[in-house]
Amino acid sequence: MTKLELAQKIHSVAYLEGEFLLRSGQTSHFYFDKYQFESRPQLLKSIAQYLKDLIPQDTDFLAGLEMGGIPIATALSLETGLPLLMVRKEAKSYGTAKLAEGPDFKDKKLCLIEDVITTGGQVGLSTTELLKAGAKISDVLCVIYRGTKQGEEEPLKAHNLKLQYLFQKSDFDSFVQKNK
Repeated sequence: MTKLELAQKIHSVAYLEGEFLLRSGQTSHFYFDKYQFESRPQLLKSIAQYLKDLIPQDTDFLAGLEMGGIPIATALSLETGLPLLMVRKEAKSYGTAKLAEGPDFKDKKLCLIEDVITTGGQVGLSTTELLKAGAKISDVLCVIYRGTKQGEEEPLKAHNLKLQYLFQKSDFDSFVQKNK
C-alpha cells in the first residue's frame, strides 16, 4: 500500500466531522477516531511498516502510551523486533504498582509511540514519569499530528522531545474537500 493509499484509507475509516472535545480541552469540528484504524490489521500493519523507518537507531524499547499507542507500538515491535513497554496514564495502585509493563527500562533509551497528538499533553506527563523511573527519552512517534493552534509553540519542545509523525492534519485536507 502506498503512503497516499494508506492516508486515504485512514481518512475513510477514522475521520469524523461534528463537535468533539479533545483531551487537551480544545473543541474541534473534526476528529480522528484512532480505534477505527488501529482495529484493522491491514491498516495497522501498513502504519507500522511506514513508522519503523522513523525509529531512532539507538532505541532500546518502544513505549506505547495507553491506550491508543499500545496497538501501534505492538505492531512496530512485531515489525522491528524491538521490545515493547506498555505505559499507563498513571501507575496502577495494586499488584506490582507499575507505570509501565514489560522489561526493566531503567537507563534504557525509549521511543514513545502515540496514535494522534494535538498538544502532546499526555506525552509530556508520561515522559516526566518515565524519566523519574530512570528512562532516557528524546523521541516520540505518532501516526497523526493534528497540530496546535496557529502561533503556539511546537508540542513537546518544553520536554526536549523530537516529534516525528507519519501524517499531519493537512495530509487529509484534500480528502475532506473532495467529500463535501
